[in-house]
Order: sequence, then C-alpha cells, then structure tokens
Amino acid sequence: MFKKTISTIAVLALLTSCNNENDNPFLITSNRVGPLTKEIKINQLDSIFKNDSIVTQTSGPESLKSTDEIKVFDRNGKPLLEMEPLQEFDSTSTIGYIRVLDPRYATKEGLNVKSTFKDIMKNYNISRIENTINAAVVFLDEINAYVTIDKSQLPPSLRYDTDSKIMASQIPDDAKIKYFMIYWN
Repeated sequence: MFKKTISTIAVLALLTSCNNENDNPFLITSNRVGPLTKEIKINQLDSIFKNDSIVTQTSGPESLKSTDEIKVFDRNGKPLLEMEPLQEFDSTSTIGYIRVLDPRYATKEGLNVKSTFKDIMKNYNISRIENTINAAVVFLDEINAYVTIDKSQLPPSLRYDTDSKIMASQIPDDAKIKYFMIYWN
C-alpha cells in the first residue's frame, strides 16, 4: 500500500510538472516558442494571437519584395516576437525564424533576451561561434537557437577582425544578448 501511494504521488508530480511546462505561454523549448510549434502555419497566427496584434511587413515594391516579416505585439503595444516564414510570401508556410523580443519568453533554464553570456555558458553547450562584421553569433543547437553578442562587448583585438576564430573564453561573462533567434527548418 505504501509503495503504491508513493508511486501514485510520483506519477502525479511528473504529470503536474509536464502540464506546467505546457501551460507556460512564454516557454521556449527546442520545438516550441510559447504557443508556436514547428507545425504552425503562417495563416494560423491570427487565431493563435487573437488577443494580440499582428503586423505583416514587406519591403520594397511588389515585384522586389525582399522580406516577409511578421511582428506580434501584445494588447498594450509591446513587441513580443518577430517571425519569418520558411517559404517567403506563402501563407501556408510554417515558421522558419523567430526573433524573441519580450523577456517573458524564456527557456526553462531562464535564458531570455535580457540574459548574459554567463547565463548561456552555465546552462548550454555552445555548438559553434561565428565571427561576423558586427557580432559574434553563438549557436545553441540543443534548443535550435542562436544569440548574437555585439562586437563592441568583445576585447578590442576582436572588434574589427572577421577572420579570427572567436572562442567562448574571449566573450565576457557580462556580455548582453543583442538578438535571441529560434530557427526551425
């Protein structure tokens, strides 16, 4: 009887913790950003964010469009997310990229747009770091994400050099995230 009760309590605790993750409207996992999953189509966003505002932005003349950006704002006008479809200009496409704008969107480890490089190092394995003109791009494959760290936060020897390999040890612990991106393909 005692073992059966403990087993029941353990199962209930596990189910409760799983439900709490599913109930969190701002949780980021490898296949979810809040209510969004890899399978969600662009034409479903209106119903998913029915209490929020969705703005679709295209650039350039109709024949020269170069982006199909979708921004989601909460009812108070605060930006939440910015997205691009996997297939540009196709409302039946799934989401390819999500830029997280609101710090409430976070992983279970607490990584969000207000985090520092120390938070990344403490909780994730860095897959690789790419050196671009203005940023170090840090890839976190386990959550299908990458973050950018502005080069102004790096040592002077790395700020104007795009050829050098940037090592995690060269990025200061207090370096702030400039962009927090989720990619699905």
